[in-house]
This record gives sequence, structure tokens and C-alpha cells, in this order.
Amino acid sequence: MPRAGLDRDAVIDRAATLLDDRTSSGLNLAVLAESLGVRPPSLYKHIDGMAGLQRGIMLRAKAELCHTLGQAAIGRSREAAITGMSHAYRQWALEHPGQYPLTVSAPAPDDEEDREVSAATVQVIFSVLAGYHLEGDDAVDATRFLRSALHGYVSLETSGAFELPVSRERSFERVVTSVVTALSKWTG
Repeated sequence: MPRAGLDRDAVIDRAATLLDDRTSSGLNLAVLAESLGVRPPSLYKHIDGMAGLQRGIMLRAKAELCHTLGQAAIGRSREAAITGMSHAYRQWALEHPGQYPLTVSAPAPDDEEDREVSAATVQVIFSVLAGYHLEGDDAVDATRFLRSALHGYVSLETSGAFELPVSRERSFERVVTSVVTALSKWTG
């Protein structure tokens, strides 16, 4: 019988927390089981091994980041929406350094759940870019540009690559300002 209160969501939540806390040493089923007070075989009642656990964390992380971006953009347009989303993106990544890398991959073609959550995030971005009258291929190009700028900065920051004695906040503001400027002058 499964431990009371332990279900798939509780296992994935705990694993996600451990992943963020243990980015350098990784995550494995033995560590997860110990943190939950169960033996590793008990986890298989809730997840499909390590691959199932990683997929569950990835889906949860993508959905959470999508929600965060959507909340940051609600009621805002153009510069305010891009700025809000950019800061929310960075903050989420800094708070979830282990989960963040799982959010950037394209969905597997045969994974409908991953395709849906990934499409939801793209739709949030497309909605904001519509304020710049960007649609179709221009919206795709602008989305790639925005994601590249934010991911590049956040990826370097979360890996400890920014050690020069200038404020990272100041540098990030300049990145966001540059993105806003580029989007306001975007031509297809």
C-alpha cells in the first residue's frame, strides 16, 4: 500500500525541489525515495522510472513557467508586457535552476501533453507580440529572438558565468531594453 499522502504529484513536486537544490549532484531515485521516507521500489507505483520522473518534472516546469509568463503579461502590452515577461522568466529560472533547463527543449513529436504545454507558452508570447503587429513568420522570428536573448542571459547567469564586477540587474535591464527596442523596429 502506498504511503498516505504520497501520489504522483507529491513525488514530482519533491523531485523538482530536490533538482533545484541539487543541481550539481543530480537527482536519482534513491535520493528521492529517501527524502520521501520510502524505498526506491515504492516510487514505481507513482512514476515510470527515472524517465517518467524527468518527463513529469519537465511538464510541470513548462506549465509553471507558462503560467508565470502569462501572469506577468496580463493587462500589459508591448514594452510593459515584454519587460514583465522578461523579468518573470529570469526570476523563475533563478528560483528553479535545476528545472529551468528542462523548459527549453522542443516537445517530442509523439508527446501530446508536452506539445500542448509548449504550445501554450508560445501562444502567450505570440499574444504579446501581436501588440507589435507581428504575426505569422515575423512572430516566429521575433519569438525565437526573444527566447534566445532571455535564455542566453539566464543560462549564463544560472551557470555562474557572470562574475565581472558590474550589476547583473543592470546588464539584464540593458538586454530587455535592447529586446524592446528591436521589437518596436521589427521589420519582416
